[in-house]
Amino acid sequence: MVIDLILVAQGAEYQSVCKGLARAAQPVPEVIPIPMGMNPVMRYLQDWQQTVPALKSAKTVLVMGLCGSLTPAHEVGDIVLYDHCLDSQRNHWPCDRFLTQLLQSRLKTQLEKPLVSAFTSDRLIASAQAKQALAQTYGAEVVDMEGSAILKTLNALNFSIATLRVISDNCHHNLPDLNPAIDANGSLQPLPMALGMIRHPIAATHLIRGSLKGLKTLQSVTSQFFE
Repeated sequence: MVIDLILVAQGAEYQSVCKGLARAAQPVPEVIPIPMGMNPVMRYLQDWQQTVPALKSAKTVLVMGLCGSLTPAHEVGDIVLYDHCLDSQRNHWPCDRFLTQLLQSRLKTQLEKPLVSAFTSDRLIASAQAKQALAQTYGAEVVDMEGSAILKTLNALNFSIATLRVISDNCHHNLPDLNPAIDANGSLQPLPMALGMIRHPIAATHLIRGSLKGLKTLQSVTSQFFE
């Protein structure tokens, strides 16, 4: 299967995907680290043609990374493939059906559930109550911070896009509110992040455990997919 580019959030998620690809025997796609958040990633992608030389010959893009669960059906460590993304205005951004079906056939033994509906938030959703409210309001099953922006921007450029993510937090537990730690460029700032976690130690424990399990699964599925 030909994937020209992989997009994944900068930082730990990017590192996990790169580690997974390092084990692959076949030639692997170029991996592009992207900023966190809808507005930062949209600005980044709008300048893509000038900043990413690989874009000129690319046709297919795989978005990878972590996401949060909005329903009890999806638990930490589950691998999910997106059907589409929604934003707060209920705009519907579909993933490429043919490419998604190809991915689905390769991963069918590892997928816990069928294709999922994802809500893209402009901020990190920290409380369990807010996660459950999103599920009720939008009918979404998972949440991320970049999906709709990526699909909106790259669909307009005629890319074929599929999205593969791993659940790193469930819908039952609160997370520390790390929104103040995300700067305007979509990067996590270490000091505000540390302070946010210190203020909410129990929530921070859930975040750390879920992230570690999600990142381990992300590395593993990347390695297996491109072996």
